[in-house]
Amino acid sequence: MEANINISCLRRLLDEDGSRLISGETQLKTKLLEWINKDSSLAFKNLMHQYLDKVERHIQVLEGFCNEEQLNSISSVNRVVKALIEETDEKLANCTCPQVRDACLLSGIQSINHFKISAYGTAAAFAGATGLNTAEDWFYEAEQDERRIDESLSHLATHEINRKALAPVMLNK
Repeated sequence: MEANINISCLRRLLDEDGSRLISGETQLKTKLLEWINKDSSLAFKNLMHQYLDKVERHIQVLEGFCNEEQLNSISSVNRVVKALIEETDEKLANCTCPQVRDACLLSGIQSINHFKISAYGTAAAFAGATGLNTAEDWFYEAEQDERRIDESLSHLATHEINRKALAPVMLNK
């Protein structure tokens, strides 16, 4: 956290978290656009497009929150999302099989998704505690969006992606 930030109350903590959430969503949007163009199954590409739509919606909502809270300074980097993206890219660079690459990418996206479920849930709780009912609703809705995407990612992993990733290993036996 930057040295010049003074978090002296829950509302300021919520503002800082909101600022970092918009940063993370912006970073994810950029990577999703790149990742969608990787060799992936059609179902996975479609799900990534759906997720991209949700991310874009979350960015709009977060911009509204930042305007209402009169936040002038948006964090330039969400270090957690950045680290998860970098870890995913590092693993992807070492995947030589397209099916395994899909499994790797799906797991990386799901790791980011799990972080966001937690972050939005916390933001909703903070907003509720500080009486920001509209913001609480926004953050809760974003958390639910993330949970639905998580369910879809898990279903796709179980019923397609992981099964296809096993095939090259089975052929080598």
